[in-house]
Amino acid sequence: MPTTTTARRPTATATPATLRAQEREVLSAVGCGLRDDEIAAALAIPEDAVAAHLARILAKLGLRDRAAAIVHAFDCGLVVPGRGTRTRATGPAPRSAGRAAGPAVRISLLGPLRAWRDGRPLNLGHPRQQAVLATLALCAGRPLSRRELLDDVWGTEPPAANVVPVYVYRLRKALRVGDGPDAVIEHARHGYRLAPGAVDVDVARMEGLVTGMATADRAGDPAEAVRLCGQALDLFRGEPLAGLPGPLAELERLRLTERRIGLVQRKLEWQLRLGQDAEVIAELYALSAAHPLNEPLAAMLMRALYRDGRQADALAVYARARRSLADELGVSPSRLLRRTHEMILRGDETGLGLTPPAGRAARP
Repeated sequence: MPTTTTARRPTATATPATLRAQEREVLSAVGCGLRDDEIAAALAIPEDAVAAHLARILAKLGLRDRAAAIVHAFDCGLVVPGRGTRTRATGPAPRSAGRAAGPAVRISLLGPLRAWRDGRPLNLGHPRQQAVLATLALCAGRPLSRRELLDDVWGTEPPAANVVPVYVYRLRKALRVGDGPDAVIEHARHGYRLAPGAVDVDVARMEGLVTGMATADRAGDPAEAVRLCGQALDLFRGEPLAGLPGPLAELERLRLTERRIGLVQRKLEWQLRLGQDAEVIAELYALSAAHPLNEPLAAMLMRALYRDGRQADALAVYARARRSLADELGVSPSRLLRRTHEMILRGDETGLGLTPPAGRAARP
């Protein structure tokens, strides 16, 4: 009599508790049968980041392939058969099948303002209404009074009518999760705020990655710092808050643009430590062309070129920077740029901080 062998599900040696928050979200979405492009849309991350997350999940959990990850998501209760993902053991009714765990609403400020609910783009209305949402997202967790919103979005030219409650009402309708009554924007005691845990904002995600970068740097792991820095830079989709009106948007546009340049500089510094000179030089040339008055960038390019044995090119960068500063601003190079120039002329590699990476001998 023929017998039927029932395939046994693999017993996982690790639980999702060993995974980071976004890795858990990716595993939940995989368990629901979503493709990489669908997961990328749902989590508002690049598609190649999804593949990288899945590779780490398989490695951490000792799983063979995507099919094993789907089985594991069910075995550990991260996905409930017939009911989709489970975000916690107790609480409101489970979400609909196919939706990844985590906040249903995602807001991106690191480019033109965009928002998604369950992976679907939302219509946020006209620019001034969008600026109200951006202000709440930038101050996530802190209630903002009507007066503060007026000052941040309209500045010295407030509207004739009391439009803040109207804009908040429209934004609540646009952001509402599913058909439920829960509002993403709460009316707190001292004003309006985004409900805690209801929204994922890319600026907050970026700052979390920056914290991880600092931890990796302190641990002496520049490769991990570069990886996390790359993830943070991938969140930028152009000019932050592009086209949004108001004093706060203008200030944050400048701050976040400088934040991006600072992240690029840190990433390139770590890449220099790793000996990735060619990649660093190419990127620094492009950045210096876009920001000809940024002296720290020029100084870093000079150091990278000198380290690569291109002293003449390094000195040419200094000459161009000096001309640009004189022509555009009527000033002389800063002390940083002058010192870098002097150390290159002296061949002072110690002063330039150019100790060779592991495996590379110092230049004679």
